[in-house]
Amino acid sequence: MPHDNLLSLGLGERDRLNKELGGGIPRGSIVLMEGDYGAGKSAISQRFAYGLVEEGASVTMMSTELTVRGFIDQMHSLEYDMVKPLLQEELLFLHADFDSGGAFSDGDGERKELLKRLMNAEAMWNSDVVFLDTFDAIFRNDPTFEALVRKNEERQAALEIISFFREIISQGKVVVLTVDPSAVDDEAIGPFRSIADVFLELEMIEVGNDIRRQINVKRFAGMGEQVGDTIGFSVRSGTGIVIESRSVA
Repeated sequence: MPHDNLLSLGLGERDRLNKELGGGIPRGSIVLMEGDYGAGKSAISQRFAYGLVEEGASVTMMSTELTVRGFIDQMHSLEYDMVKPLLQEELLFLHADFDSGGAFSDGDGERKELLKRLMNAEAMWNSDVVFLDTFDAIFRNDPTFEALVRKNEERQAALEIISFFREIISQGKVVVLTVDPSAVDDEAIGPFRSIADVFLELEMIEVGNDIRRQINVKRFAGMGEQVGDTIGFSVRSGTGIVIESRSVA
């Protein structure tokens, strides 16, 4: 039976991800998805986004790495066709360009206050689910945040962002933050770990010549059905995310 408070990740015919995560992401959640480069944060985010849109949710995806073209190509390679949702405005895709002359810098190359600009960009927060991928790249490139970090006031900077996120999720929306923990100070990321309603840690494990990926479920408040501690997965070109059944050797 579907839970009213859960946003289904769908694709039940294609993979078991929604089932493994208890039937979906609870509305009004901050989701923290943490993992080193290559652990699969973007692929899992893209799978989440595609499934959510297929189930009728509206999604904003802000990427610090992909352009629209790159996003469409990457989704296509995973057999997640995003062209129609983009054209029908079920999915809003934004590329955060930090290079000089990019969307987030002044004409003379000066970086603007990214976090403030993000918070004021009302259209992106209208969706049911908002992905910031990768979130650490956004605050690492924010001059205000940098200044606070230099004064060892990371927690203060983080708390201001968190209060904004809390306001967003109080409307029943979901905010998904992806973070590469190796790229940012523990002091800066600590507060986000503490307040995340859903905290997923993605890791790669070398088994012989094989690289296995898994989602470690650190916290899952408001889960529907029971959610396991670890979910093995692989990212396959032409197939997408595949949930692995782990046989015990």
